[in-house]
Amino acid sequence: MRYSLLAGGKRLRPQLVLASAAYLGRAVEEFKEMALAVEYLHTYSLIHDDLPAMDNDDWRRGNPTAHKQFGEAMAILAGDALLTEAFAKMSDPVLGERFEPSRLIAAIGNFSQAVGREGLIQGQVKDLAGEGQALQLQQLEEIHHKKTGALIIACVQMPAIIVGDLASETKLIEYGSHFGLAFQIVDDILNETGDAAVMGKSTGTDRALGKATYPALLGMDESRRLTDYHRIQAKTALGWEPRAELLQGLIDFAIDRQW
Repeated sequence: MRYSLLAGGKRLRPQLVLASAAYLGRAVEEFKEMALAVEYLHTYSLIHDDLPAMDNDDWRRGNPTAHKQFGEAMAILAGDALLTEAFAKMSDPVLGERFEPSRLIAAIGNFSQAVGREGLIQGQVKDLAGEGQALQLQQLEEIHHKKTGALIIACVQMPAIIVGDLASETKLIEYGSHFGLAFQIVDDILNETGDAAVMGKSTGTDRALGKATYPALLGMDESRRLTDYHRIQAKTALGWEPRAELLQGLIDFAIDRQW
């Protein structure tokens, strides 16, 4: 667990939780347990995604993947434990004292749906089933909306549910939806063009597995244009108030990154 969790990475998803809290005018310290839970869950998903039965990757965050370091059985169990610990963090009694319990429960329920059979898991299923298939753009967007976007939306939505700010929640959902698609398009581009040493993981794996990607379907130029479209839409959804500065900066980082 510690090996994968502390190996580095962008920590983008927990940052989205905290930046959303700031957008809502709340102290980010109030949401640190939620941010940690999100990183636990994301790391679990990476461990399982790298397994031989799925993407069969050897490198993650600049280190051998968990199953390469400890064997498949220990990697599966580490992922299971991180998934369980994520929900333990979210249901910490201190949060029930800090927040309105009914809203906290609603946020955890929404998060569960985002990462479960209707969200992240379904996206992974469709991603695996689509290998070697000639998918249409709408099908590709659905895969990535669920596999990548659902968790990102849940990250920015969670603080809004907890504080009961429905108007901001609507804006954050739209922001998260465009953020998720932009992030995945960049991921697809970097899998083709990125430097494995910089990225800390293997490149060219999508093509080797016959996965549908934005560059394969649309070409590099159109993929980059679409990324900029989603950047603009995400920023526009939030508006240009000072409170949106952190979230605006995070989407720029996500799109302009080289890893």
